[in-house]
Amino acid sequence: MKTKYLLFSFLFFILCIKSFSQNATAKVAGIVLDENSKPIENVNVSYLSKSSVTDKNGFYTITVPANQKVVLVFTHVALKNITATLQLKPNEEFEYHIVMSDKAEQLSDVVITSSRRRVQGITSIEPEVIRKNPSAMPGIESVLKVLPGVNSNSELSSQYSVRGGNYDENLVYVNEIEVYRPFLVRSGQQEGLSFTNTDMVKNIDFSAGGFQAKFGDKLSSVLDITYRQPKKFALAAEASFLGGSVTADLVSKNKKWSNITGVRYRDNSLLVNSQETQTNFRPTFMDVQSIVNFTPNDKWNFSFLGNASRNVYNYQPLTRQTNFGTIDEPIALQVFYEGQENDKYETLFGAFKTVFNADENNTYKFISSIYHTKEQEYFDIFAAYFLGDVDTNIGSETLGEVTFSQGIGTQLNHARNDLDALFFNAEIKGVHQINNKKHQIDWGFKYTRENIRDRIVEWEVIDSAGFSINPPNLNFAGNDQPYNPYIGPLVPYQNVRATNFIDINRLSGYAQWSFKDQIGSTDYWFNFGVRAHHWKVTGDNISNSKNQTTVSPRAQLTLKPNWEKDMIFRFAAGFYHQPPFYRELRDMNGVVNPNVKAQQSIHFVASNDYNFKMNNRPFKLVTELYYKSMTDVNTYTLENVRIRYRANNDATAYAQGLDMRLNGEFVPGTESWLSFGYMKTEENQNGRGNIARPTDQRLKFGILFQDYMPNLPSMKLYMNLVYNTGLPGGSPSYADVYTYQSRLRDYRRADVGFSYVLTEKNNERPDGHWLKRFEDLSLGFEIFNIFNNQNAITNTWVRDAYTKNQYGIPNFMTTRVFNLKLSVKL
Repeated sequence: MKTKYLLFSFLFFILCIKSFSQNATAKVAGIVLDENSKPIENVNVSYLSKSSVTDKNGFYTITVPANQKVVLVFTHVALKNITATLQLKPNEEFEYHIVMSDKAEQLSDVVITSSRRRVQGITSIEPEVIRKNPSAMPGIESVLKVLPGVNSNSELSSQYSVRGGNYDENLVYVNEIEVYRPFLVRSGQQEGLSFTNTDMVKNIDFSAGGFQAKFGDKLSSVLDITYRQPKKFALAAEASFLGGSVTADLVSKNKKWSNITGVRYRDNSLLVNSQETQTNFRPTFMDVQSIVNFTPNDKWNFSFLGNASRNVYNYQPLTRQTNFGTIDEPIALQVFYEGQENDKYETLFGAFKTVFNADENNTYKFISSIYHTKEQEYFDIFAAYFLGDVDTNIGSETLGEVTFSQGIGTQLNHARNDLDALFFNAEIKGVHQINNKKHQIDWGFKYTRENIRDRIVEWEVIDSAGFSINPPNLNFAGNDQPYNPYIGPLVPYQNVRATNFIDINRLSGYAQWSFKDQIGSTDYWFNFGVRAHHWKVTGDNISNSKNQTTVSPRAQLTLKPNWEKDMIFRFAAGFYHQPPFYRELRDMNGVVNPNVKAQQSIHFVASNDYNFKMNNRPFKLVTELYYKSMTDVNTYTLENVRIRYRANNDATAYAQGLDMRLNGEFVPGTESWLSFGYMKTEENQNGRGNIARPTDQRLKFGILFQDYMPNLPSMKLYMNLVYNTGLPGGSPSYADVYTYQSRLRDYRRADVGFSYVLTEKNNERPDGHWLKRFEDLSLGFEIFNIFNNQNAITNTWVRDAYTKNQYGIPNFMTTRVFNLKLSVKL
């Protein structure tokens, strides 16, 4: 292994022997029109100290730096200002035409990106949209859940499924560094916040399928996040009933050093206390994240990203009552608890990245990272439950109360689960542009070592009407209690005990070729690449582990006809493998199967991207059809957000669907989205026939809407609405999933936020005004779950020994919650 490290280092430094080049630039040009499509003269177009003025034809041109975010400002004495954020490649010439008005207020920046993302079928999300979006779980994931093909039934979780996949099938990168989630989290309220600090973000790109070979080995999606490199001092802070954050941007005098440091604190008590289960509960989360950049010259850039987080979850349930059933036959579950749960998740993460720009056509990168997590899950919770009929007699003194108990029982849940995991990654990458940038070659090699120390001690004892219940997979003769005494051994209904010390060594790499040209008057882009992944599992009590290798070819073709209508057609196909992570190697009993195969999926994607104008405002409609054929599927059960695999690769599956997204200026100066998705995914276990997968969510509607009050433009409105049809409700432990195919109720959620921006008219205020010192100062009021819908994430299965029935009791999520927020930016 030392030889490999020396070889990588030698190749990297040999490639560094190149001459220095000048600062890279790009050009922006376009025409400025008024609402009647007439050109506007004397519009000032500026970036920092550079500026340009439109001529009598409304035409302008301006040179801007490449490979960094640039904010263009369009101003005119009689019209409202417009700002546009862009990031272009070196020597790129970009056309940008705008319509200026004396009426329309601009709610947020218009974001311009080069055609690269559009060609690749990547959805770009502006960070400002993320920061202003009202959500019980703030962050990038809250906006992803409004996109078509992305589903989640838990507002308390940052996890999401994409096009029939589960939570483990999504790649997440920050500055090209893969990030990980905690292992032992079983419910959304334990998570705290996602890894990504949105106050530090510059770019957000998302692909829901058919992505290129340069991205890693997962089956479903890629979320690619880039943190910004600050250019000046800035300070941002936010405080609300749910916590707060502080972020500072620091830059040295010579501009070679820069740093962003963010501190976040989260307290979910306000949300959790709105659930049905009454608790003594205060889940808290805190993290510190910092990125240091050093740019000694135009050739080199060095950066270090560090993160330390601590999540403490102390849970003491008291009581719960859930009403379910029908109007004619209502049933209630009453539960009285004793005991508590004490969980703790501590993670440390550090990553070093070096970028060497040999010249404008050749770039090399070296990335290494270490991730360490220590997690504990300790609980002893005793629950006594009563399952009974509800009094529906209007006028009765006991209306809504349980009047007759059908079942009485108790259960005791115990766990002492500990996990300690350490991951190391080292990677080298190259990007080469050839023949005047018509060709691009990307390649990379990566070594990963995963060391996991895991102890599972978890059991459940169930007593119904005074009789201990044995698990259904133990069939003792003569067990017909309560009519005859049971004389067999008493065993827990569930019992998982295992200790695993595991090491996984991985080598992976990719190479891909991109090409652009013309066929007649039609522009086309073609990308072909291949990934390879080799791994082996070793550890205590593992003697028969095999070396395994996967190869994943992928291709994308994009066509842009020379039509009057601005349309792009994209086709993608390829093999996508998911070599098993530790959790996928561990079966229901906690035993590690080292020879679990990589799940394989073949993606077929066809899409249309249509840019058009309506009422002189820009809109975009993206439509995608997809089909995924899956083999060697590792089936699983889903409990809240915890996944438990069967680790046997005994199934095949498929997913098919249609995704549509319309975004544009429904309100002048703002950007809003409308999303629709249809998806069907089924699996076939051991040839028994197709059944719905746990993530089979058929219909999806999502709206992200932004608005402002015309007579009070300082008052902004942000709203997101999501409607999903119901997920499969799961099955009791050890039960046959083929006999439990009922579904949860539909998921309906609407969150709305109001923000009064005190600094809205700072450009009209005199110098010295106290608000001029703030770049942004706003007061916010948020209503989560404004219509107070009862959404369920899973079922709790309650057993009635007398009738031998099992009832699926929905676990409802949060009700309506109000929140106040203060945001400050200097």
